[in-house]
This record gives sequence, C-alpha cells and structure tokens, in this order.
Amino acid sequence: MTTALIIIATIIFLMLIIALIIGTAVNVEETIIINKPLEQAFDYVKFVKNHDNFSVWAMMDPDVKKEYKGTDGNVRFVYAWDSNKVKNVGAGEQEIKHIDNNKSIEHEIRFSRPYQDIAKAKFYFESISVNQTKIKWGFYSKMKFPMNIMKPMIQNMLNMSLEKGLHNLKNVREQA
Repeated sequence: MTTALIIIATIIFLMLIIALIIGTAVNVEETIIINKPLEQAFDYVKFVKNHDNFSVWAMMDPDVKKEYKGTDGNVRFVYAWDSNKVKNVGAGEQEIKHIDNNKSIEHEIRFSRPYQDIAKAKFYFESISVNQTKIKWGFYSKMKFPMNIMKPMIQNMLNMSLEKGLHNLKNVREQA
C-alpha cells in the first residue's frame, strides 16, 4: 500500500514538473502554397463566411447555429456559433480584429463552451509569383497550469486541423 502511494505521488510530481517545463503558450502555424494570385487568395479568406468552405471546425456540425454582426470582411465583424450536437464545436465567437490588406488578417476567438478561453488566429499572405500565394495560418493561445501537461497533444491536434483546413482551402480556391 505504501509503495503504491509513493509511486502515485512520484508520477503526479513528475507530471507537474513536466507541466512547468513545457510552458503554457500554444503557438501553432501551418503553411501552404495555393495557385491563385495574392489578391484573390486574400479576398477569399478575409470573408469569415467563406471559412465554412475550408475550416475543419466549421465542417464538424453542418447544423450549427450561426449569427453575424457587422460587415463580413471588415474589422469588428463577429461570427458567433453554437453547436449542441458536437461537443468539440461548442459555442463562441470569432471577431476580425485587424486587416493589413493583402498581408494579414487577425481574429480573436472567444470560446464559451465547452470551456471558456480566448485565442488569436492569424492568416499571413505572401506572393510567391503572379499566380501563387503562400498562406500561413496560425493559432495562438495559452493553457492553464497544470492542464498544459496536455499541450503536446493539443498542439498536434491543432496542427492537423490547420493543415487539413489549408488543404481544403487550396482545393476550394484552385477549383474555382
């Protein structure tokens, strides 16, 4: 009995040390090159309603309740979602915070369910040639200690989601 408690306490102690070492910042970025001119790529992504066509999160629940405030493609546009069917989708809102024409678009994402948190998402655009654009999609957040022990798993899931979303974007735009 005493040996089992020592082992459990040691495992918990080691997990807390690991959580301290790996930090709380979650910074994930994925990049893709699409065969469209910079202006066309930028003008498509700046409209949040178009994200339904490539974002894996938007595709998880086709029946998600959506609300919009403001003018899409402009700073202060807010897209709110609420899904009771898919736990991973939950509820929250995404606001366009900054647009640097043909260079970057920054969003603030405010999650309200299944957990409360605020994150940043940013798209970066770079012209590679007349008909090619490099797009980088980044997600930036913080995890609370000691939950940050799950940071490697969360980052891996986010990487896969951003990568798939960018491939979806590439397919949608190159077929247009």
